[in-house]
Amino acid sequence: MLVFLTNPKAIRWIAIFTCVFELAIGVVLYLNFDTQVANYQFVEKFDWITLSLGKTSQLSIDYILAIDGISLPLILMSILVFLVATFASWSIKSNIKGYYALLMLLLGTVLGCFMALDLFLFYLFFEFMLLPMYFLIGIWGGEGREKAALKFLLYTLFGSVLILISIIGLYLSGTDPVASVPEAMRVFTFRIDFLSDNLNIIPDSILSLSSSYKFFGLGLRNWAFIFLMIGFLIKLPAVPFHTWLPEAHVEAPTPVSVILAAVLLKIGAYGMFRIAYPIFPEMATLYATPIAIVGMISILYAAYCALAMTDLKKMIAYSSISHMGFVLLGLASGTTEGVSGALYQLVSHGFISAALFLIVGAIYERTHDRNIINHKGLANRMPKLTAVVVISFFASLGLPGFSGFVAEALVFMGSFKTLHFATWIAIASTLGLILGAAYYLWALQRMFFGKYYIKPGLITNPIEDISTKEILAFIPLLFFVLLLGIMPSLLTDIFNSSITRFLDFF
Repeated sequence: MLVFLTNPKAIRWIAIFTCVFELAIGVVLYLNFDTQVANYQFVEKFDWITLSLGKTSQLSIDYILAIDGISLPLILMSILVFLVATFASWSIKSNIKGYYALLMLLLGTVLGCFMALDLFLFYLFFEFMLLPMYFLIGIWGGEGREKAALKFLLYTLFGSVLILISIIGLYLSGTDPVASVPEAMRVFTFRIDFLSDNLNIIPDSILSLSSSYKFFGLGLRNWAFIFLMIGFLIKLPAVPFHTWLPEAHVEAPTPVSVILAAVLLKIGAYGMFRIAYPIFPEMATLYATPIAIVGMISILYAAYCALAMTDLKKMIAYSSISHMGFVLLGLASGTTEGVSGALYQLVSHGFISAALFLIVGAIYERTHDRNIINHKGLANRMPKLTAVVVISFFASLGLPGFSGFVAEALVFMGSFKTLHFATWIAIASTLGLILGAAYYLWALQRMFFGKYYIKPGLITNPIEDISTKEILAFIPLLFFVLLLGIMPSLLTDIFNSSITRFLDFF
């Protein structure tokens, strides 16, 4: 048995089987999910920590997991991306057991974040995912891996501290309305579903609607919402909290970049969907314009940066930041179309970005170089990869027929319709679509079309097209990019009721 667990091939297959098993469970949940029910389903709850705080109050922390129409699509997308990333980790040769153990640990923490209904439990999963990602970048990354991993850790930890401050304030303000205790006793809770109902906020607490507590002229509810948003914006990331992401992507190994872009960035947006907006709906409306402007700036600034990049991996990293700006824009709109488009974008971008970073990995593995200007005419030698690149690039720039088009169309429908921010923000954001087409088409034309050329000294043997194993990694990603572009109802039917309940908070 011990020999089996030290065999690199066996370890890889154990990790792949784990992902397949979890994907099978996810499919069962999808097939048994009631699309007409807006509330949480498949609830698993256990009393976890209960502390007496005297004769009149106690602390209650529950181990409670559940899913709804917002979390289920993200769970399914995450498991599939992890499966692809695990399968694509054939380039990892050192410390195989440690690598796959960290990968599976990261998968568990990600799924925990998407399912946790207790703020304390959510925060544990949110924090714990930093450790495996830090080591995956810091041990198996490139030459600058230590600096990139440390920058990722420090940025995210700073955001986590702000989130923790808000969570503590919410704990001091919320009560459990169904606790079996004497009427005179208060049970302080971290339950997200209870805190989302202002009837369960203590009237004289620091985060109550009528709170008179102020700090630098702003009420504590304002500060709690701002702290949550900054913490989640760092994770998203949005400009100006984005600088850790390009460095992390450049130094991370390809499978880790796939997970970072496709899954971990979505945790920030999910935190807004699940915590910041439902608990502080009046603040979400009050700060809709600043949030939309941050989204617009992220769309445009990151797109301009991507246009200036000659490193293909950095270009795609900045494109991810730009696409996350559309999520903010849709969320700030507070409309059914905009919020649906934001959630659709999270799922769509997960599949597209995973394919894009696998493309970079395939090129880098053959030439050990990511510089766009050092390659030309790759279509002449790599027609299979070129076909994958064309589909992935066109999907990312929002061509009709692909999932990216549906997401962006919904976001702009909601953005032009909303009364929460000025129309000029939506108009300016449309420039991001043009810039996206520019940097993708420029990279496609420069690297894949024309006469074949590779900078002398990069390779000694003729370049080879992608293998069958690599094609198998691309197939599920591109399949869902096309399927969700042709049949959006597969996704919208799942989250429609939950989006309606989400908007009822406003």
